[in-house]
Amino acid sequence: MTPPTWLLDLDGVLWLGDRPIPGASDAVARLRRAGCALGFCTNNSHATIDDYLSKLAAHHVEARPEELLTSAMALGRIVEPGQRVLVCGGPGLVQAVVAAGGLVVDEHVVERAIDQGGEDPVDLVAVGFNPDFDYHLMTRATRAVLAGARLVASNDDPIYPSGDGPVPGAGAILASIERATGATAKIAGKPHQAMAALALDRYPGGGVMVGDSLDTDGAFADALGWPFGLVLTGNTSANRVPPDSAAEWVADDLAALVDRHLALR
Repeated sequence: MTPPTWLLDLDGVLWLGDRPIPGASDAVARLRRAGCALGFCTNNSHATIDDYLSKLAAHHVEARPEELLTSAMALGRIVEPGQRVLVCGGPGLVQAVVAAGGLVVDEHVVERAIDQGGEDPVDLVAVGFNPDFDYHLMTRATRAVLAGARLVASNDDPIYPSGDGPVPGAGAILASIERATGATAKIAGKPHQAMAALALDRYPGGGVMVGDSLDTDGAFADALGWPFGLVLTGNTSANRVPPDSAAEWVADDLAALVDRHLALR
């Protein structure tokens, strides 16, 4: 039977960078026509909600705001109103922190406070995917954590599947701060508890998690108690598929996976 909800990863399932994966948008449309509930789930916290909706539309994928789940939204569940947050991430992470009632602290304010020997004005250091992350911001984040700020991260994915190949992910940025401080971050995104709670709140009736990563998407499916649909268009190649994987849930791409399951209706 076709599951009631299809929760779809984005990078590596619908697109690679800005390049659409052939057949993916049509597969989403066919799921809608079949009456399936849909969700779009990503560990990339860099983009805002509107950015993701615009990108989905540009890839000919119909989506509503309430169908989008990001690791930035999950991290927002960790932020307490009034907490001062140094964001080492993109505008999507800033948006989520503000929506949760957090106060985003400018890194230069942190620098001046520390240089003047004052109290560090940071309660939380929030890390996410950020191609503009540099040594300067790493230093500010490190000093804030060493001064007592709590370290949290949208996700700890080591790599990110871009259009021209894998690039370092948020986990690579996070590793530099953890290594420098000895702290262990609380992770919000897939496959961790905050993201699982977000998904189960949205889709209490169960479903299938579809993704391209065994360690992230597969583990997230386990956390949800859902089957995992593995597509081979992103981080996982055919020679890395575990021999005990259920064959009906492994496919070359999303289109093939949807074809198979709609045929069973």
